[in-house]
Amino acid sequence: MKITRITSHVLQYDMPEPLGYSQQYYDKRTAHLVEVETDEGVTGWGECFGPGAIALANKGIVEGVIAPMVVGMDPLDRDVIWHKVYNLMRDHGQKGMPMQSLSGVDIALWDIAGKAAAMPLHKLIGGAHRADVPAYGYGMMLRPEHSTDDLVALFKDEAAAIRDMGFVATKMKTGLGPRDDVRLCEAVREGVGPEFKFMVDANHCYTTSDAFYVGRALEELGAYWFEEPVAPEDHDGYRELRAGLSVNISGGEAEFGRWGWRAILENRGLDIAQPEVCALGGVSEYLRVLALCHAHFTPVINHVWGSAIAVATNLQLLAAMPPMPGGLHPWEPMLEFDTTDNKFRDNLLAEPLDIQGQVKANGGRVAIPQGHGIGVEPDRDFLRHYAVAA
Repeated sequence: MKITRITSHVLQYDMPEPLGYSQQYYDKRTAHLVEVETDEGVTGWGECFGPGAIALANKGIVEGVIAPMVVGMDPLDRDVIWHKVYNLMRDHGQKGMPMQSLSGVDIALWDIAGKAAAMPLHKLIGGAHRADVPAYGYGMMLRPEHSTDDLVALFKDEAAAIRDMGFVATKMKTGLGPRDDVRLCEAVREGVGPEFKFMVDANHCYTTSDAFYVGRALEELGAYWFEEPVAPEDHDGYRELRAGLSVNISGGEAEFGRWGWRAILENRGLDIAQPEVCALGGVSEYLRVLALCHAHFTPVINHVWGSAIAVATNLQLLAAMPPMPGGLHPWEPMLEFDTTDNKFRDNLLAEPLDIQGQVKANGGRVAIPQGHGIGVEPDRDFLRHYAVAA
């Protein structure tokens, strides 16, 4: 079998309302899918992390840089392809957009391998440790031109709504500043009640001292984790926060590859690791990072942001993730699910995953797709309708 063509599909549409997190507001939803075709008619699908103009730039890397390196190679030689591409791009970026681009290609190669072997990705990796996974729903995003008082009321109601959808936990954004952010956190706790799990994602907007201020409030509120409280480069800040707070410190979505993850884990700054398979180097590198995390006894809850391709890939990986540690009632990972408007998640597939329907019907749990490869196929008419010309 030989790779004959690699195509990037960048999709976009206008959001019903602008949404934001601590770094920016956005009014368009973007997805970057990668299609790898072969001479035997087997096609694989992957996804590259990165919105808007980042997706368009990554399309150039996928089609203009990576494709010429690998067209003609055997798609089953995934590790050979990964290291060839990484080594040839190493002088131009061991992190960031080159790795995001490689991720989409690598995921598509694993999809091809599963289809060629007539088995789902989790079986190809080594089997399923679980047939379904619990899902948490996140929302409570910032809105422009809303006062803090407006957002407090909105976050309280939205948190309660996500709980009532059947999710096992919920996650919110912060980014107004430490004092106003604590008000938002208090509103979410009030909205979900005293026992329901909630998490807080700062998207690295705080200094260490401000993170301590917010983190102490989260201790009082019983938050489950405090995500990306400080900049991803600030390893000392993560270590200090983990040592000084009882709330779990999570992060890692902005790290790339085993070498960056080795530094994070050796630093002992995370209670929960959150690798992003569509950014860090695809399934091949994700499995190496997962092994590193477990070697450091750090539990993993994957970061998930994107289309149904990303969701399906992560479901396969969550199924194949060993319990850490084991036991009669082991700690288990959760699927991250964005509850805001996303046509590329809900309407992309020929046979939708219907995550929210599953959550409602199955006590907050989602079944692992059993189709070959990542287990899903996009609707080509849908791709054409939302394609961005580039």
